[in-house]
Amino acid sequence: MLRTLSFSLFATLMSCSVWAQTADTAAKPAAPAPVLSITGSADVYYRYNFNKQVNNKTSFTNTHNAATLGMATLKLEHKTQKVDLVADLGFGPRAKEFSYNDNGITQAIKQLYISYTPIAWLKLTGGTWGTHVGYEVLDAYANRNYSMSYMFTNGPFSHTGLKADLTFGKHGFMVGVSNPTDFRTIPDNGKSNKNLIAQYSFAPTDNYKFYLNFVGGKDVADNKIYQYDLVATGKLSSLLSLGINGTINNSKYTADDYATSHTWSGAALYVNLDPAPWFGLTVRGEYFHDKDHIKIASDKVIAGTLSAQFKVDGFTFIPEFRYDNANTTAMFLKSDGTTGTKSTASFLIAAIYSF
Repeated sequence: MLRTLSFSLFATLMSCSVWAQTADTAAKPAAPAPVLSITGSADVYYRYNFNKQVNNKTSFTNTHNAATLGMATLKLEHKTQKVDLVADLGFGPRAKEFSYNDNGITQAIKQLYISYTPIAWLKLTGGTWGTHVGYEVLDAYANRNYSMSYMFTNGPFSHTGLKADLTFGKHGFMVGVSNPTDFRTIPDNGKSNKNLIAQYSFAPTDNYKFYLNFVGGKDVADNKIYQYDLVATGKLSSLLSLGINGTINNSKYTADDYATSHTWSGAALYVNLDPAPWFGLTVRGEYFHDKDHIKIASDKVIAGTLSAQFKVDGFTFIPEFRYDNANTTAMFLKSDGTTGTKSTASFLIAAIYSF
């Protein structure tokens, strides 16, 4: 009788324990399993300048009459419910030019950062990442034109430091502290200057987005550099979308004891037409103003670029025509290589694959 009672009590306790565990599991579902994603891309291009010179004042297309490698990329992202690790690598001339302050294997690091999201509206990030300034980006597959603008070329490429992203409905805020622009490590010159970076974003609908961007502080030579930037995008219909970018950069140099302000600025309009899923056209018109000749030899440059995109699966083929005109200085070379001219034109074809 005692043995029977003991067995019954044991069975009852086990049953209650199993029920409690089942109920607890139902009340607290397991966290999603970590996710690993691997993406990448590769691009090559051929460029011909009609003056038979390189005649290129912007990034990544510094060739003439040659087939050239662009960049091969590999991006690994490991994401948990609250933590995100990104290792974004690039190999080739494009990556080397992007990481121009680095040497050796570190030139292959496009981005390397860890993000932590303690609550839904706050994300904290530390590491190195591509700049928030401007409309264009490093990766060829993410741009509608293959050649780059003067603003991209002369604006920041990357930032290394800490930042916080805050999102409240349609509004977003980012603020951070970073090394001077494009420096992953500070040179060994005794300086430990920092820059302030910031962004305000507003997306009233999925089709319209606005960004106000800022980066400023002392560079590694103690010069004071501040840049203000505006980007707006709008999808007017399934056929037509627009992009606008405007930027102004103000600098004061130690050489003249910060007495004089030097300014360069630019504006660009991107008109995108997509008559079919496999075919698109983009016209970029850019105006770049540099009266102090900080970045270019002429007071002004106007550049127009027409690019077509033919797409199939992850492959994009881009034929592109570009014309650059300087208003005051013959900053391009004629075909003899010794005399100058104020204008130049080029044609390129690019092949891009991304997965």
